[in-house]
Amino acid sequence: MARVEMTMPKMGESIMEGTVLKWLKQVGDSIEQDESVLEVATDKVDTEVPAIYAGVLTEILVQEGQVVAVGAPIAVMETDAAAAGAAAPVSTPAAPQAAPAPSSNGSAVPYLPEPHDPQAAQTAASAEHQPGRFLSPLVLSIAREEGVSMTDLEYLPGTGKENRVTKKDILDYVAAGKPSLTGTAAANTSVQAPAVAPQPQVAPATPAPAPVASAPSASVKPVPSVKPVPSVSGGQELIEMDRMRKMIAQRMVDSVRISPHVTSFVEADVTNVVNWRNKHKDAYKKREGENLTFTPIFIQAVARAIQDFPLINVSIDGDYIIKKRDINIGVAVALPSGNLIVPVIHNADQLNLNGLSKKLNDLAARARINKLTPADLEGGTYTLSNVGSFGNVMGTPIIMQPQVAIMAVGAIKKKPAVIETPQGDLIGIRHFMFLSHSYDHRVVDGSLGGMFVRKVADYLEQFDPNTAI
Repeated sequence: MARVEMTMPKMGESIMEGTVLKWLKQVGDSIEQDESVLEVATDKVDTEVPAIYAGVLTEILVQEGQVVAVGAPIAVMETDAAAAGAAAPVSTPAAPQAAPAPSSNGSAVPYLPEPHDPQAAQTAASAEHQPGRFLSPLVLSIAREEGVSMTDLEYLPGTGKENRVTKKDILDYVAAGKPSLTGTAAANTSVQAPAVAPQPQVAPATPAPAPVASAPSASVKPVPSVKPVPSVSGGQELIEMDRMRKMIAQRMVDSVRISPHVTSFVEADVTNVVNWRNKHKDAYKKREGENLTFTPIFIQAVARAIQDFPLINVSIDGDYIIKKRDINIGVAVALPSGNLIVPVIHNADQLNLNGLSKKLNDLAARARINKLTPADLEGGTYTLSNVGSFGNVMGTPIIMQPQVAIMAVGAIKKKPAVIETPQGDLIGIRHFMFLSHSYDHRVVDGSLGGMFVRKVADYLEQFDPNTAI
């Protein structure tokens, strides 16, 4: 059996820590590969963390309620011999490579590629420790099959987006003989510099690693102290915010502080949309077993307008504007607790109405039972909030950072309106809805913000009543 550490995984971009909510396994329990071991809460979602290897849980290093940095040890497992080859903390050098020389105190010097191996030397020279980095299931599967340790995966240079390790990266590494990457960050100079003496220079001895149980002390944050409870009178009730409400409160304060908000309003005649939905909703419910709501139509109109005005689909980094190619629209969903969460429909412009409807229904259903994954909440470039579902006619929504705009759609109301016909103007009953568009005035001026919301209204008013679904 081999002892391996289970670490806090990276569960999405910008997530640097997680709170241990509940241990699903206890010391001594047998765990299958990919079986859930604990529940973790991040600032985006609550999720279950699976085991990468099968084995027995021998030690729990953090308690429920503690905040743990990504990459920090949270438990220790014993795995079988087969898993040990893939999970060992340090890779064993390939046979042709020279064994590491002992230092003066008897400890081994980290393996460095031979100077005559330029490919291995280049790999080692570029190695940088990236604990807790995102690793795709495909890369992890190849690592297990080829006996690549998690430690080497944390050092392996990646050529993918945000330096992620791709399939080609790990296959090239395996083809090169899996040279050890640990310790190269501190020894790159020795690899690149030519030898000046006939005998290789011995690197300074490194201190022995600390025991596994003491590792969390530097990475695990203590449980915050309890704040003083405010005093209330007998006619008042004191309710403490839950964790999600605290996060929402902080995000809203941060957004108002970061972005100067401006809101533009447009009233749209959505009679064609209402009549079309009334015509198809019963047949759709019978065919798909799901409700056909107005929201997919709103999302489609927003996605089309973003294609017309791509500078709405941006974020800000210092003095630079980052223009996004993907159109990923977040939709605010009300939870049974009264809180809101914003799952994301990725590449919304590439889905038809049926695809948008099914994706939206799936995300909303999983949000209400706390089954969203971190990927469901990542990458949003624009947000839509349907305040009309609560009977509100309009609102002034707060931007989801780091986006620069958000739209609220209000309740649909019947109103008398002037209808132009070839025979003259008539008074008729039409369905109207307000669109409220809040945008970041640092990069979105009134002209762009106003034209965008007007274009969304135009797409809704021009909705084709013969659209198939």
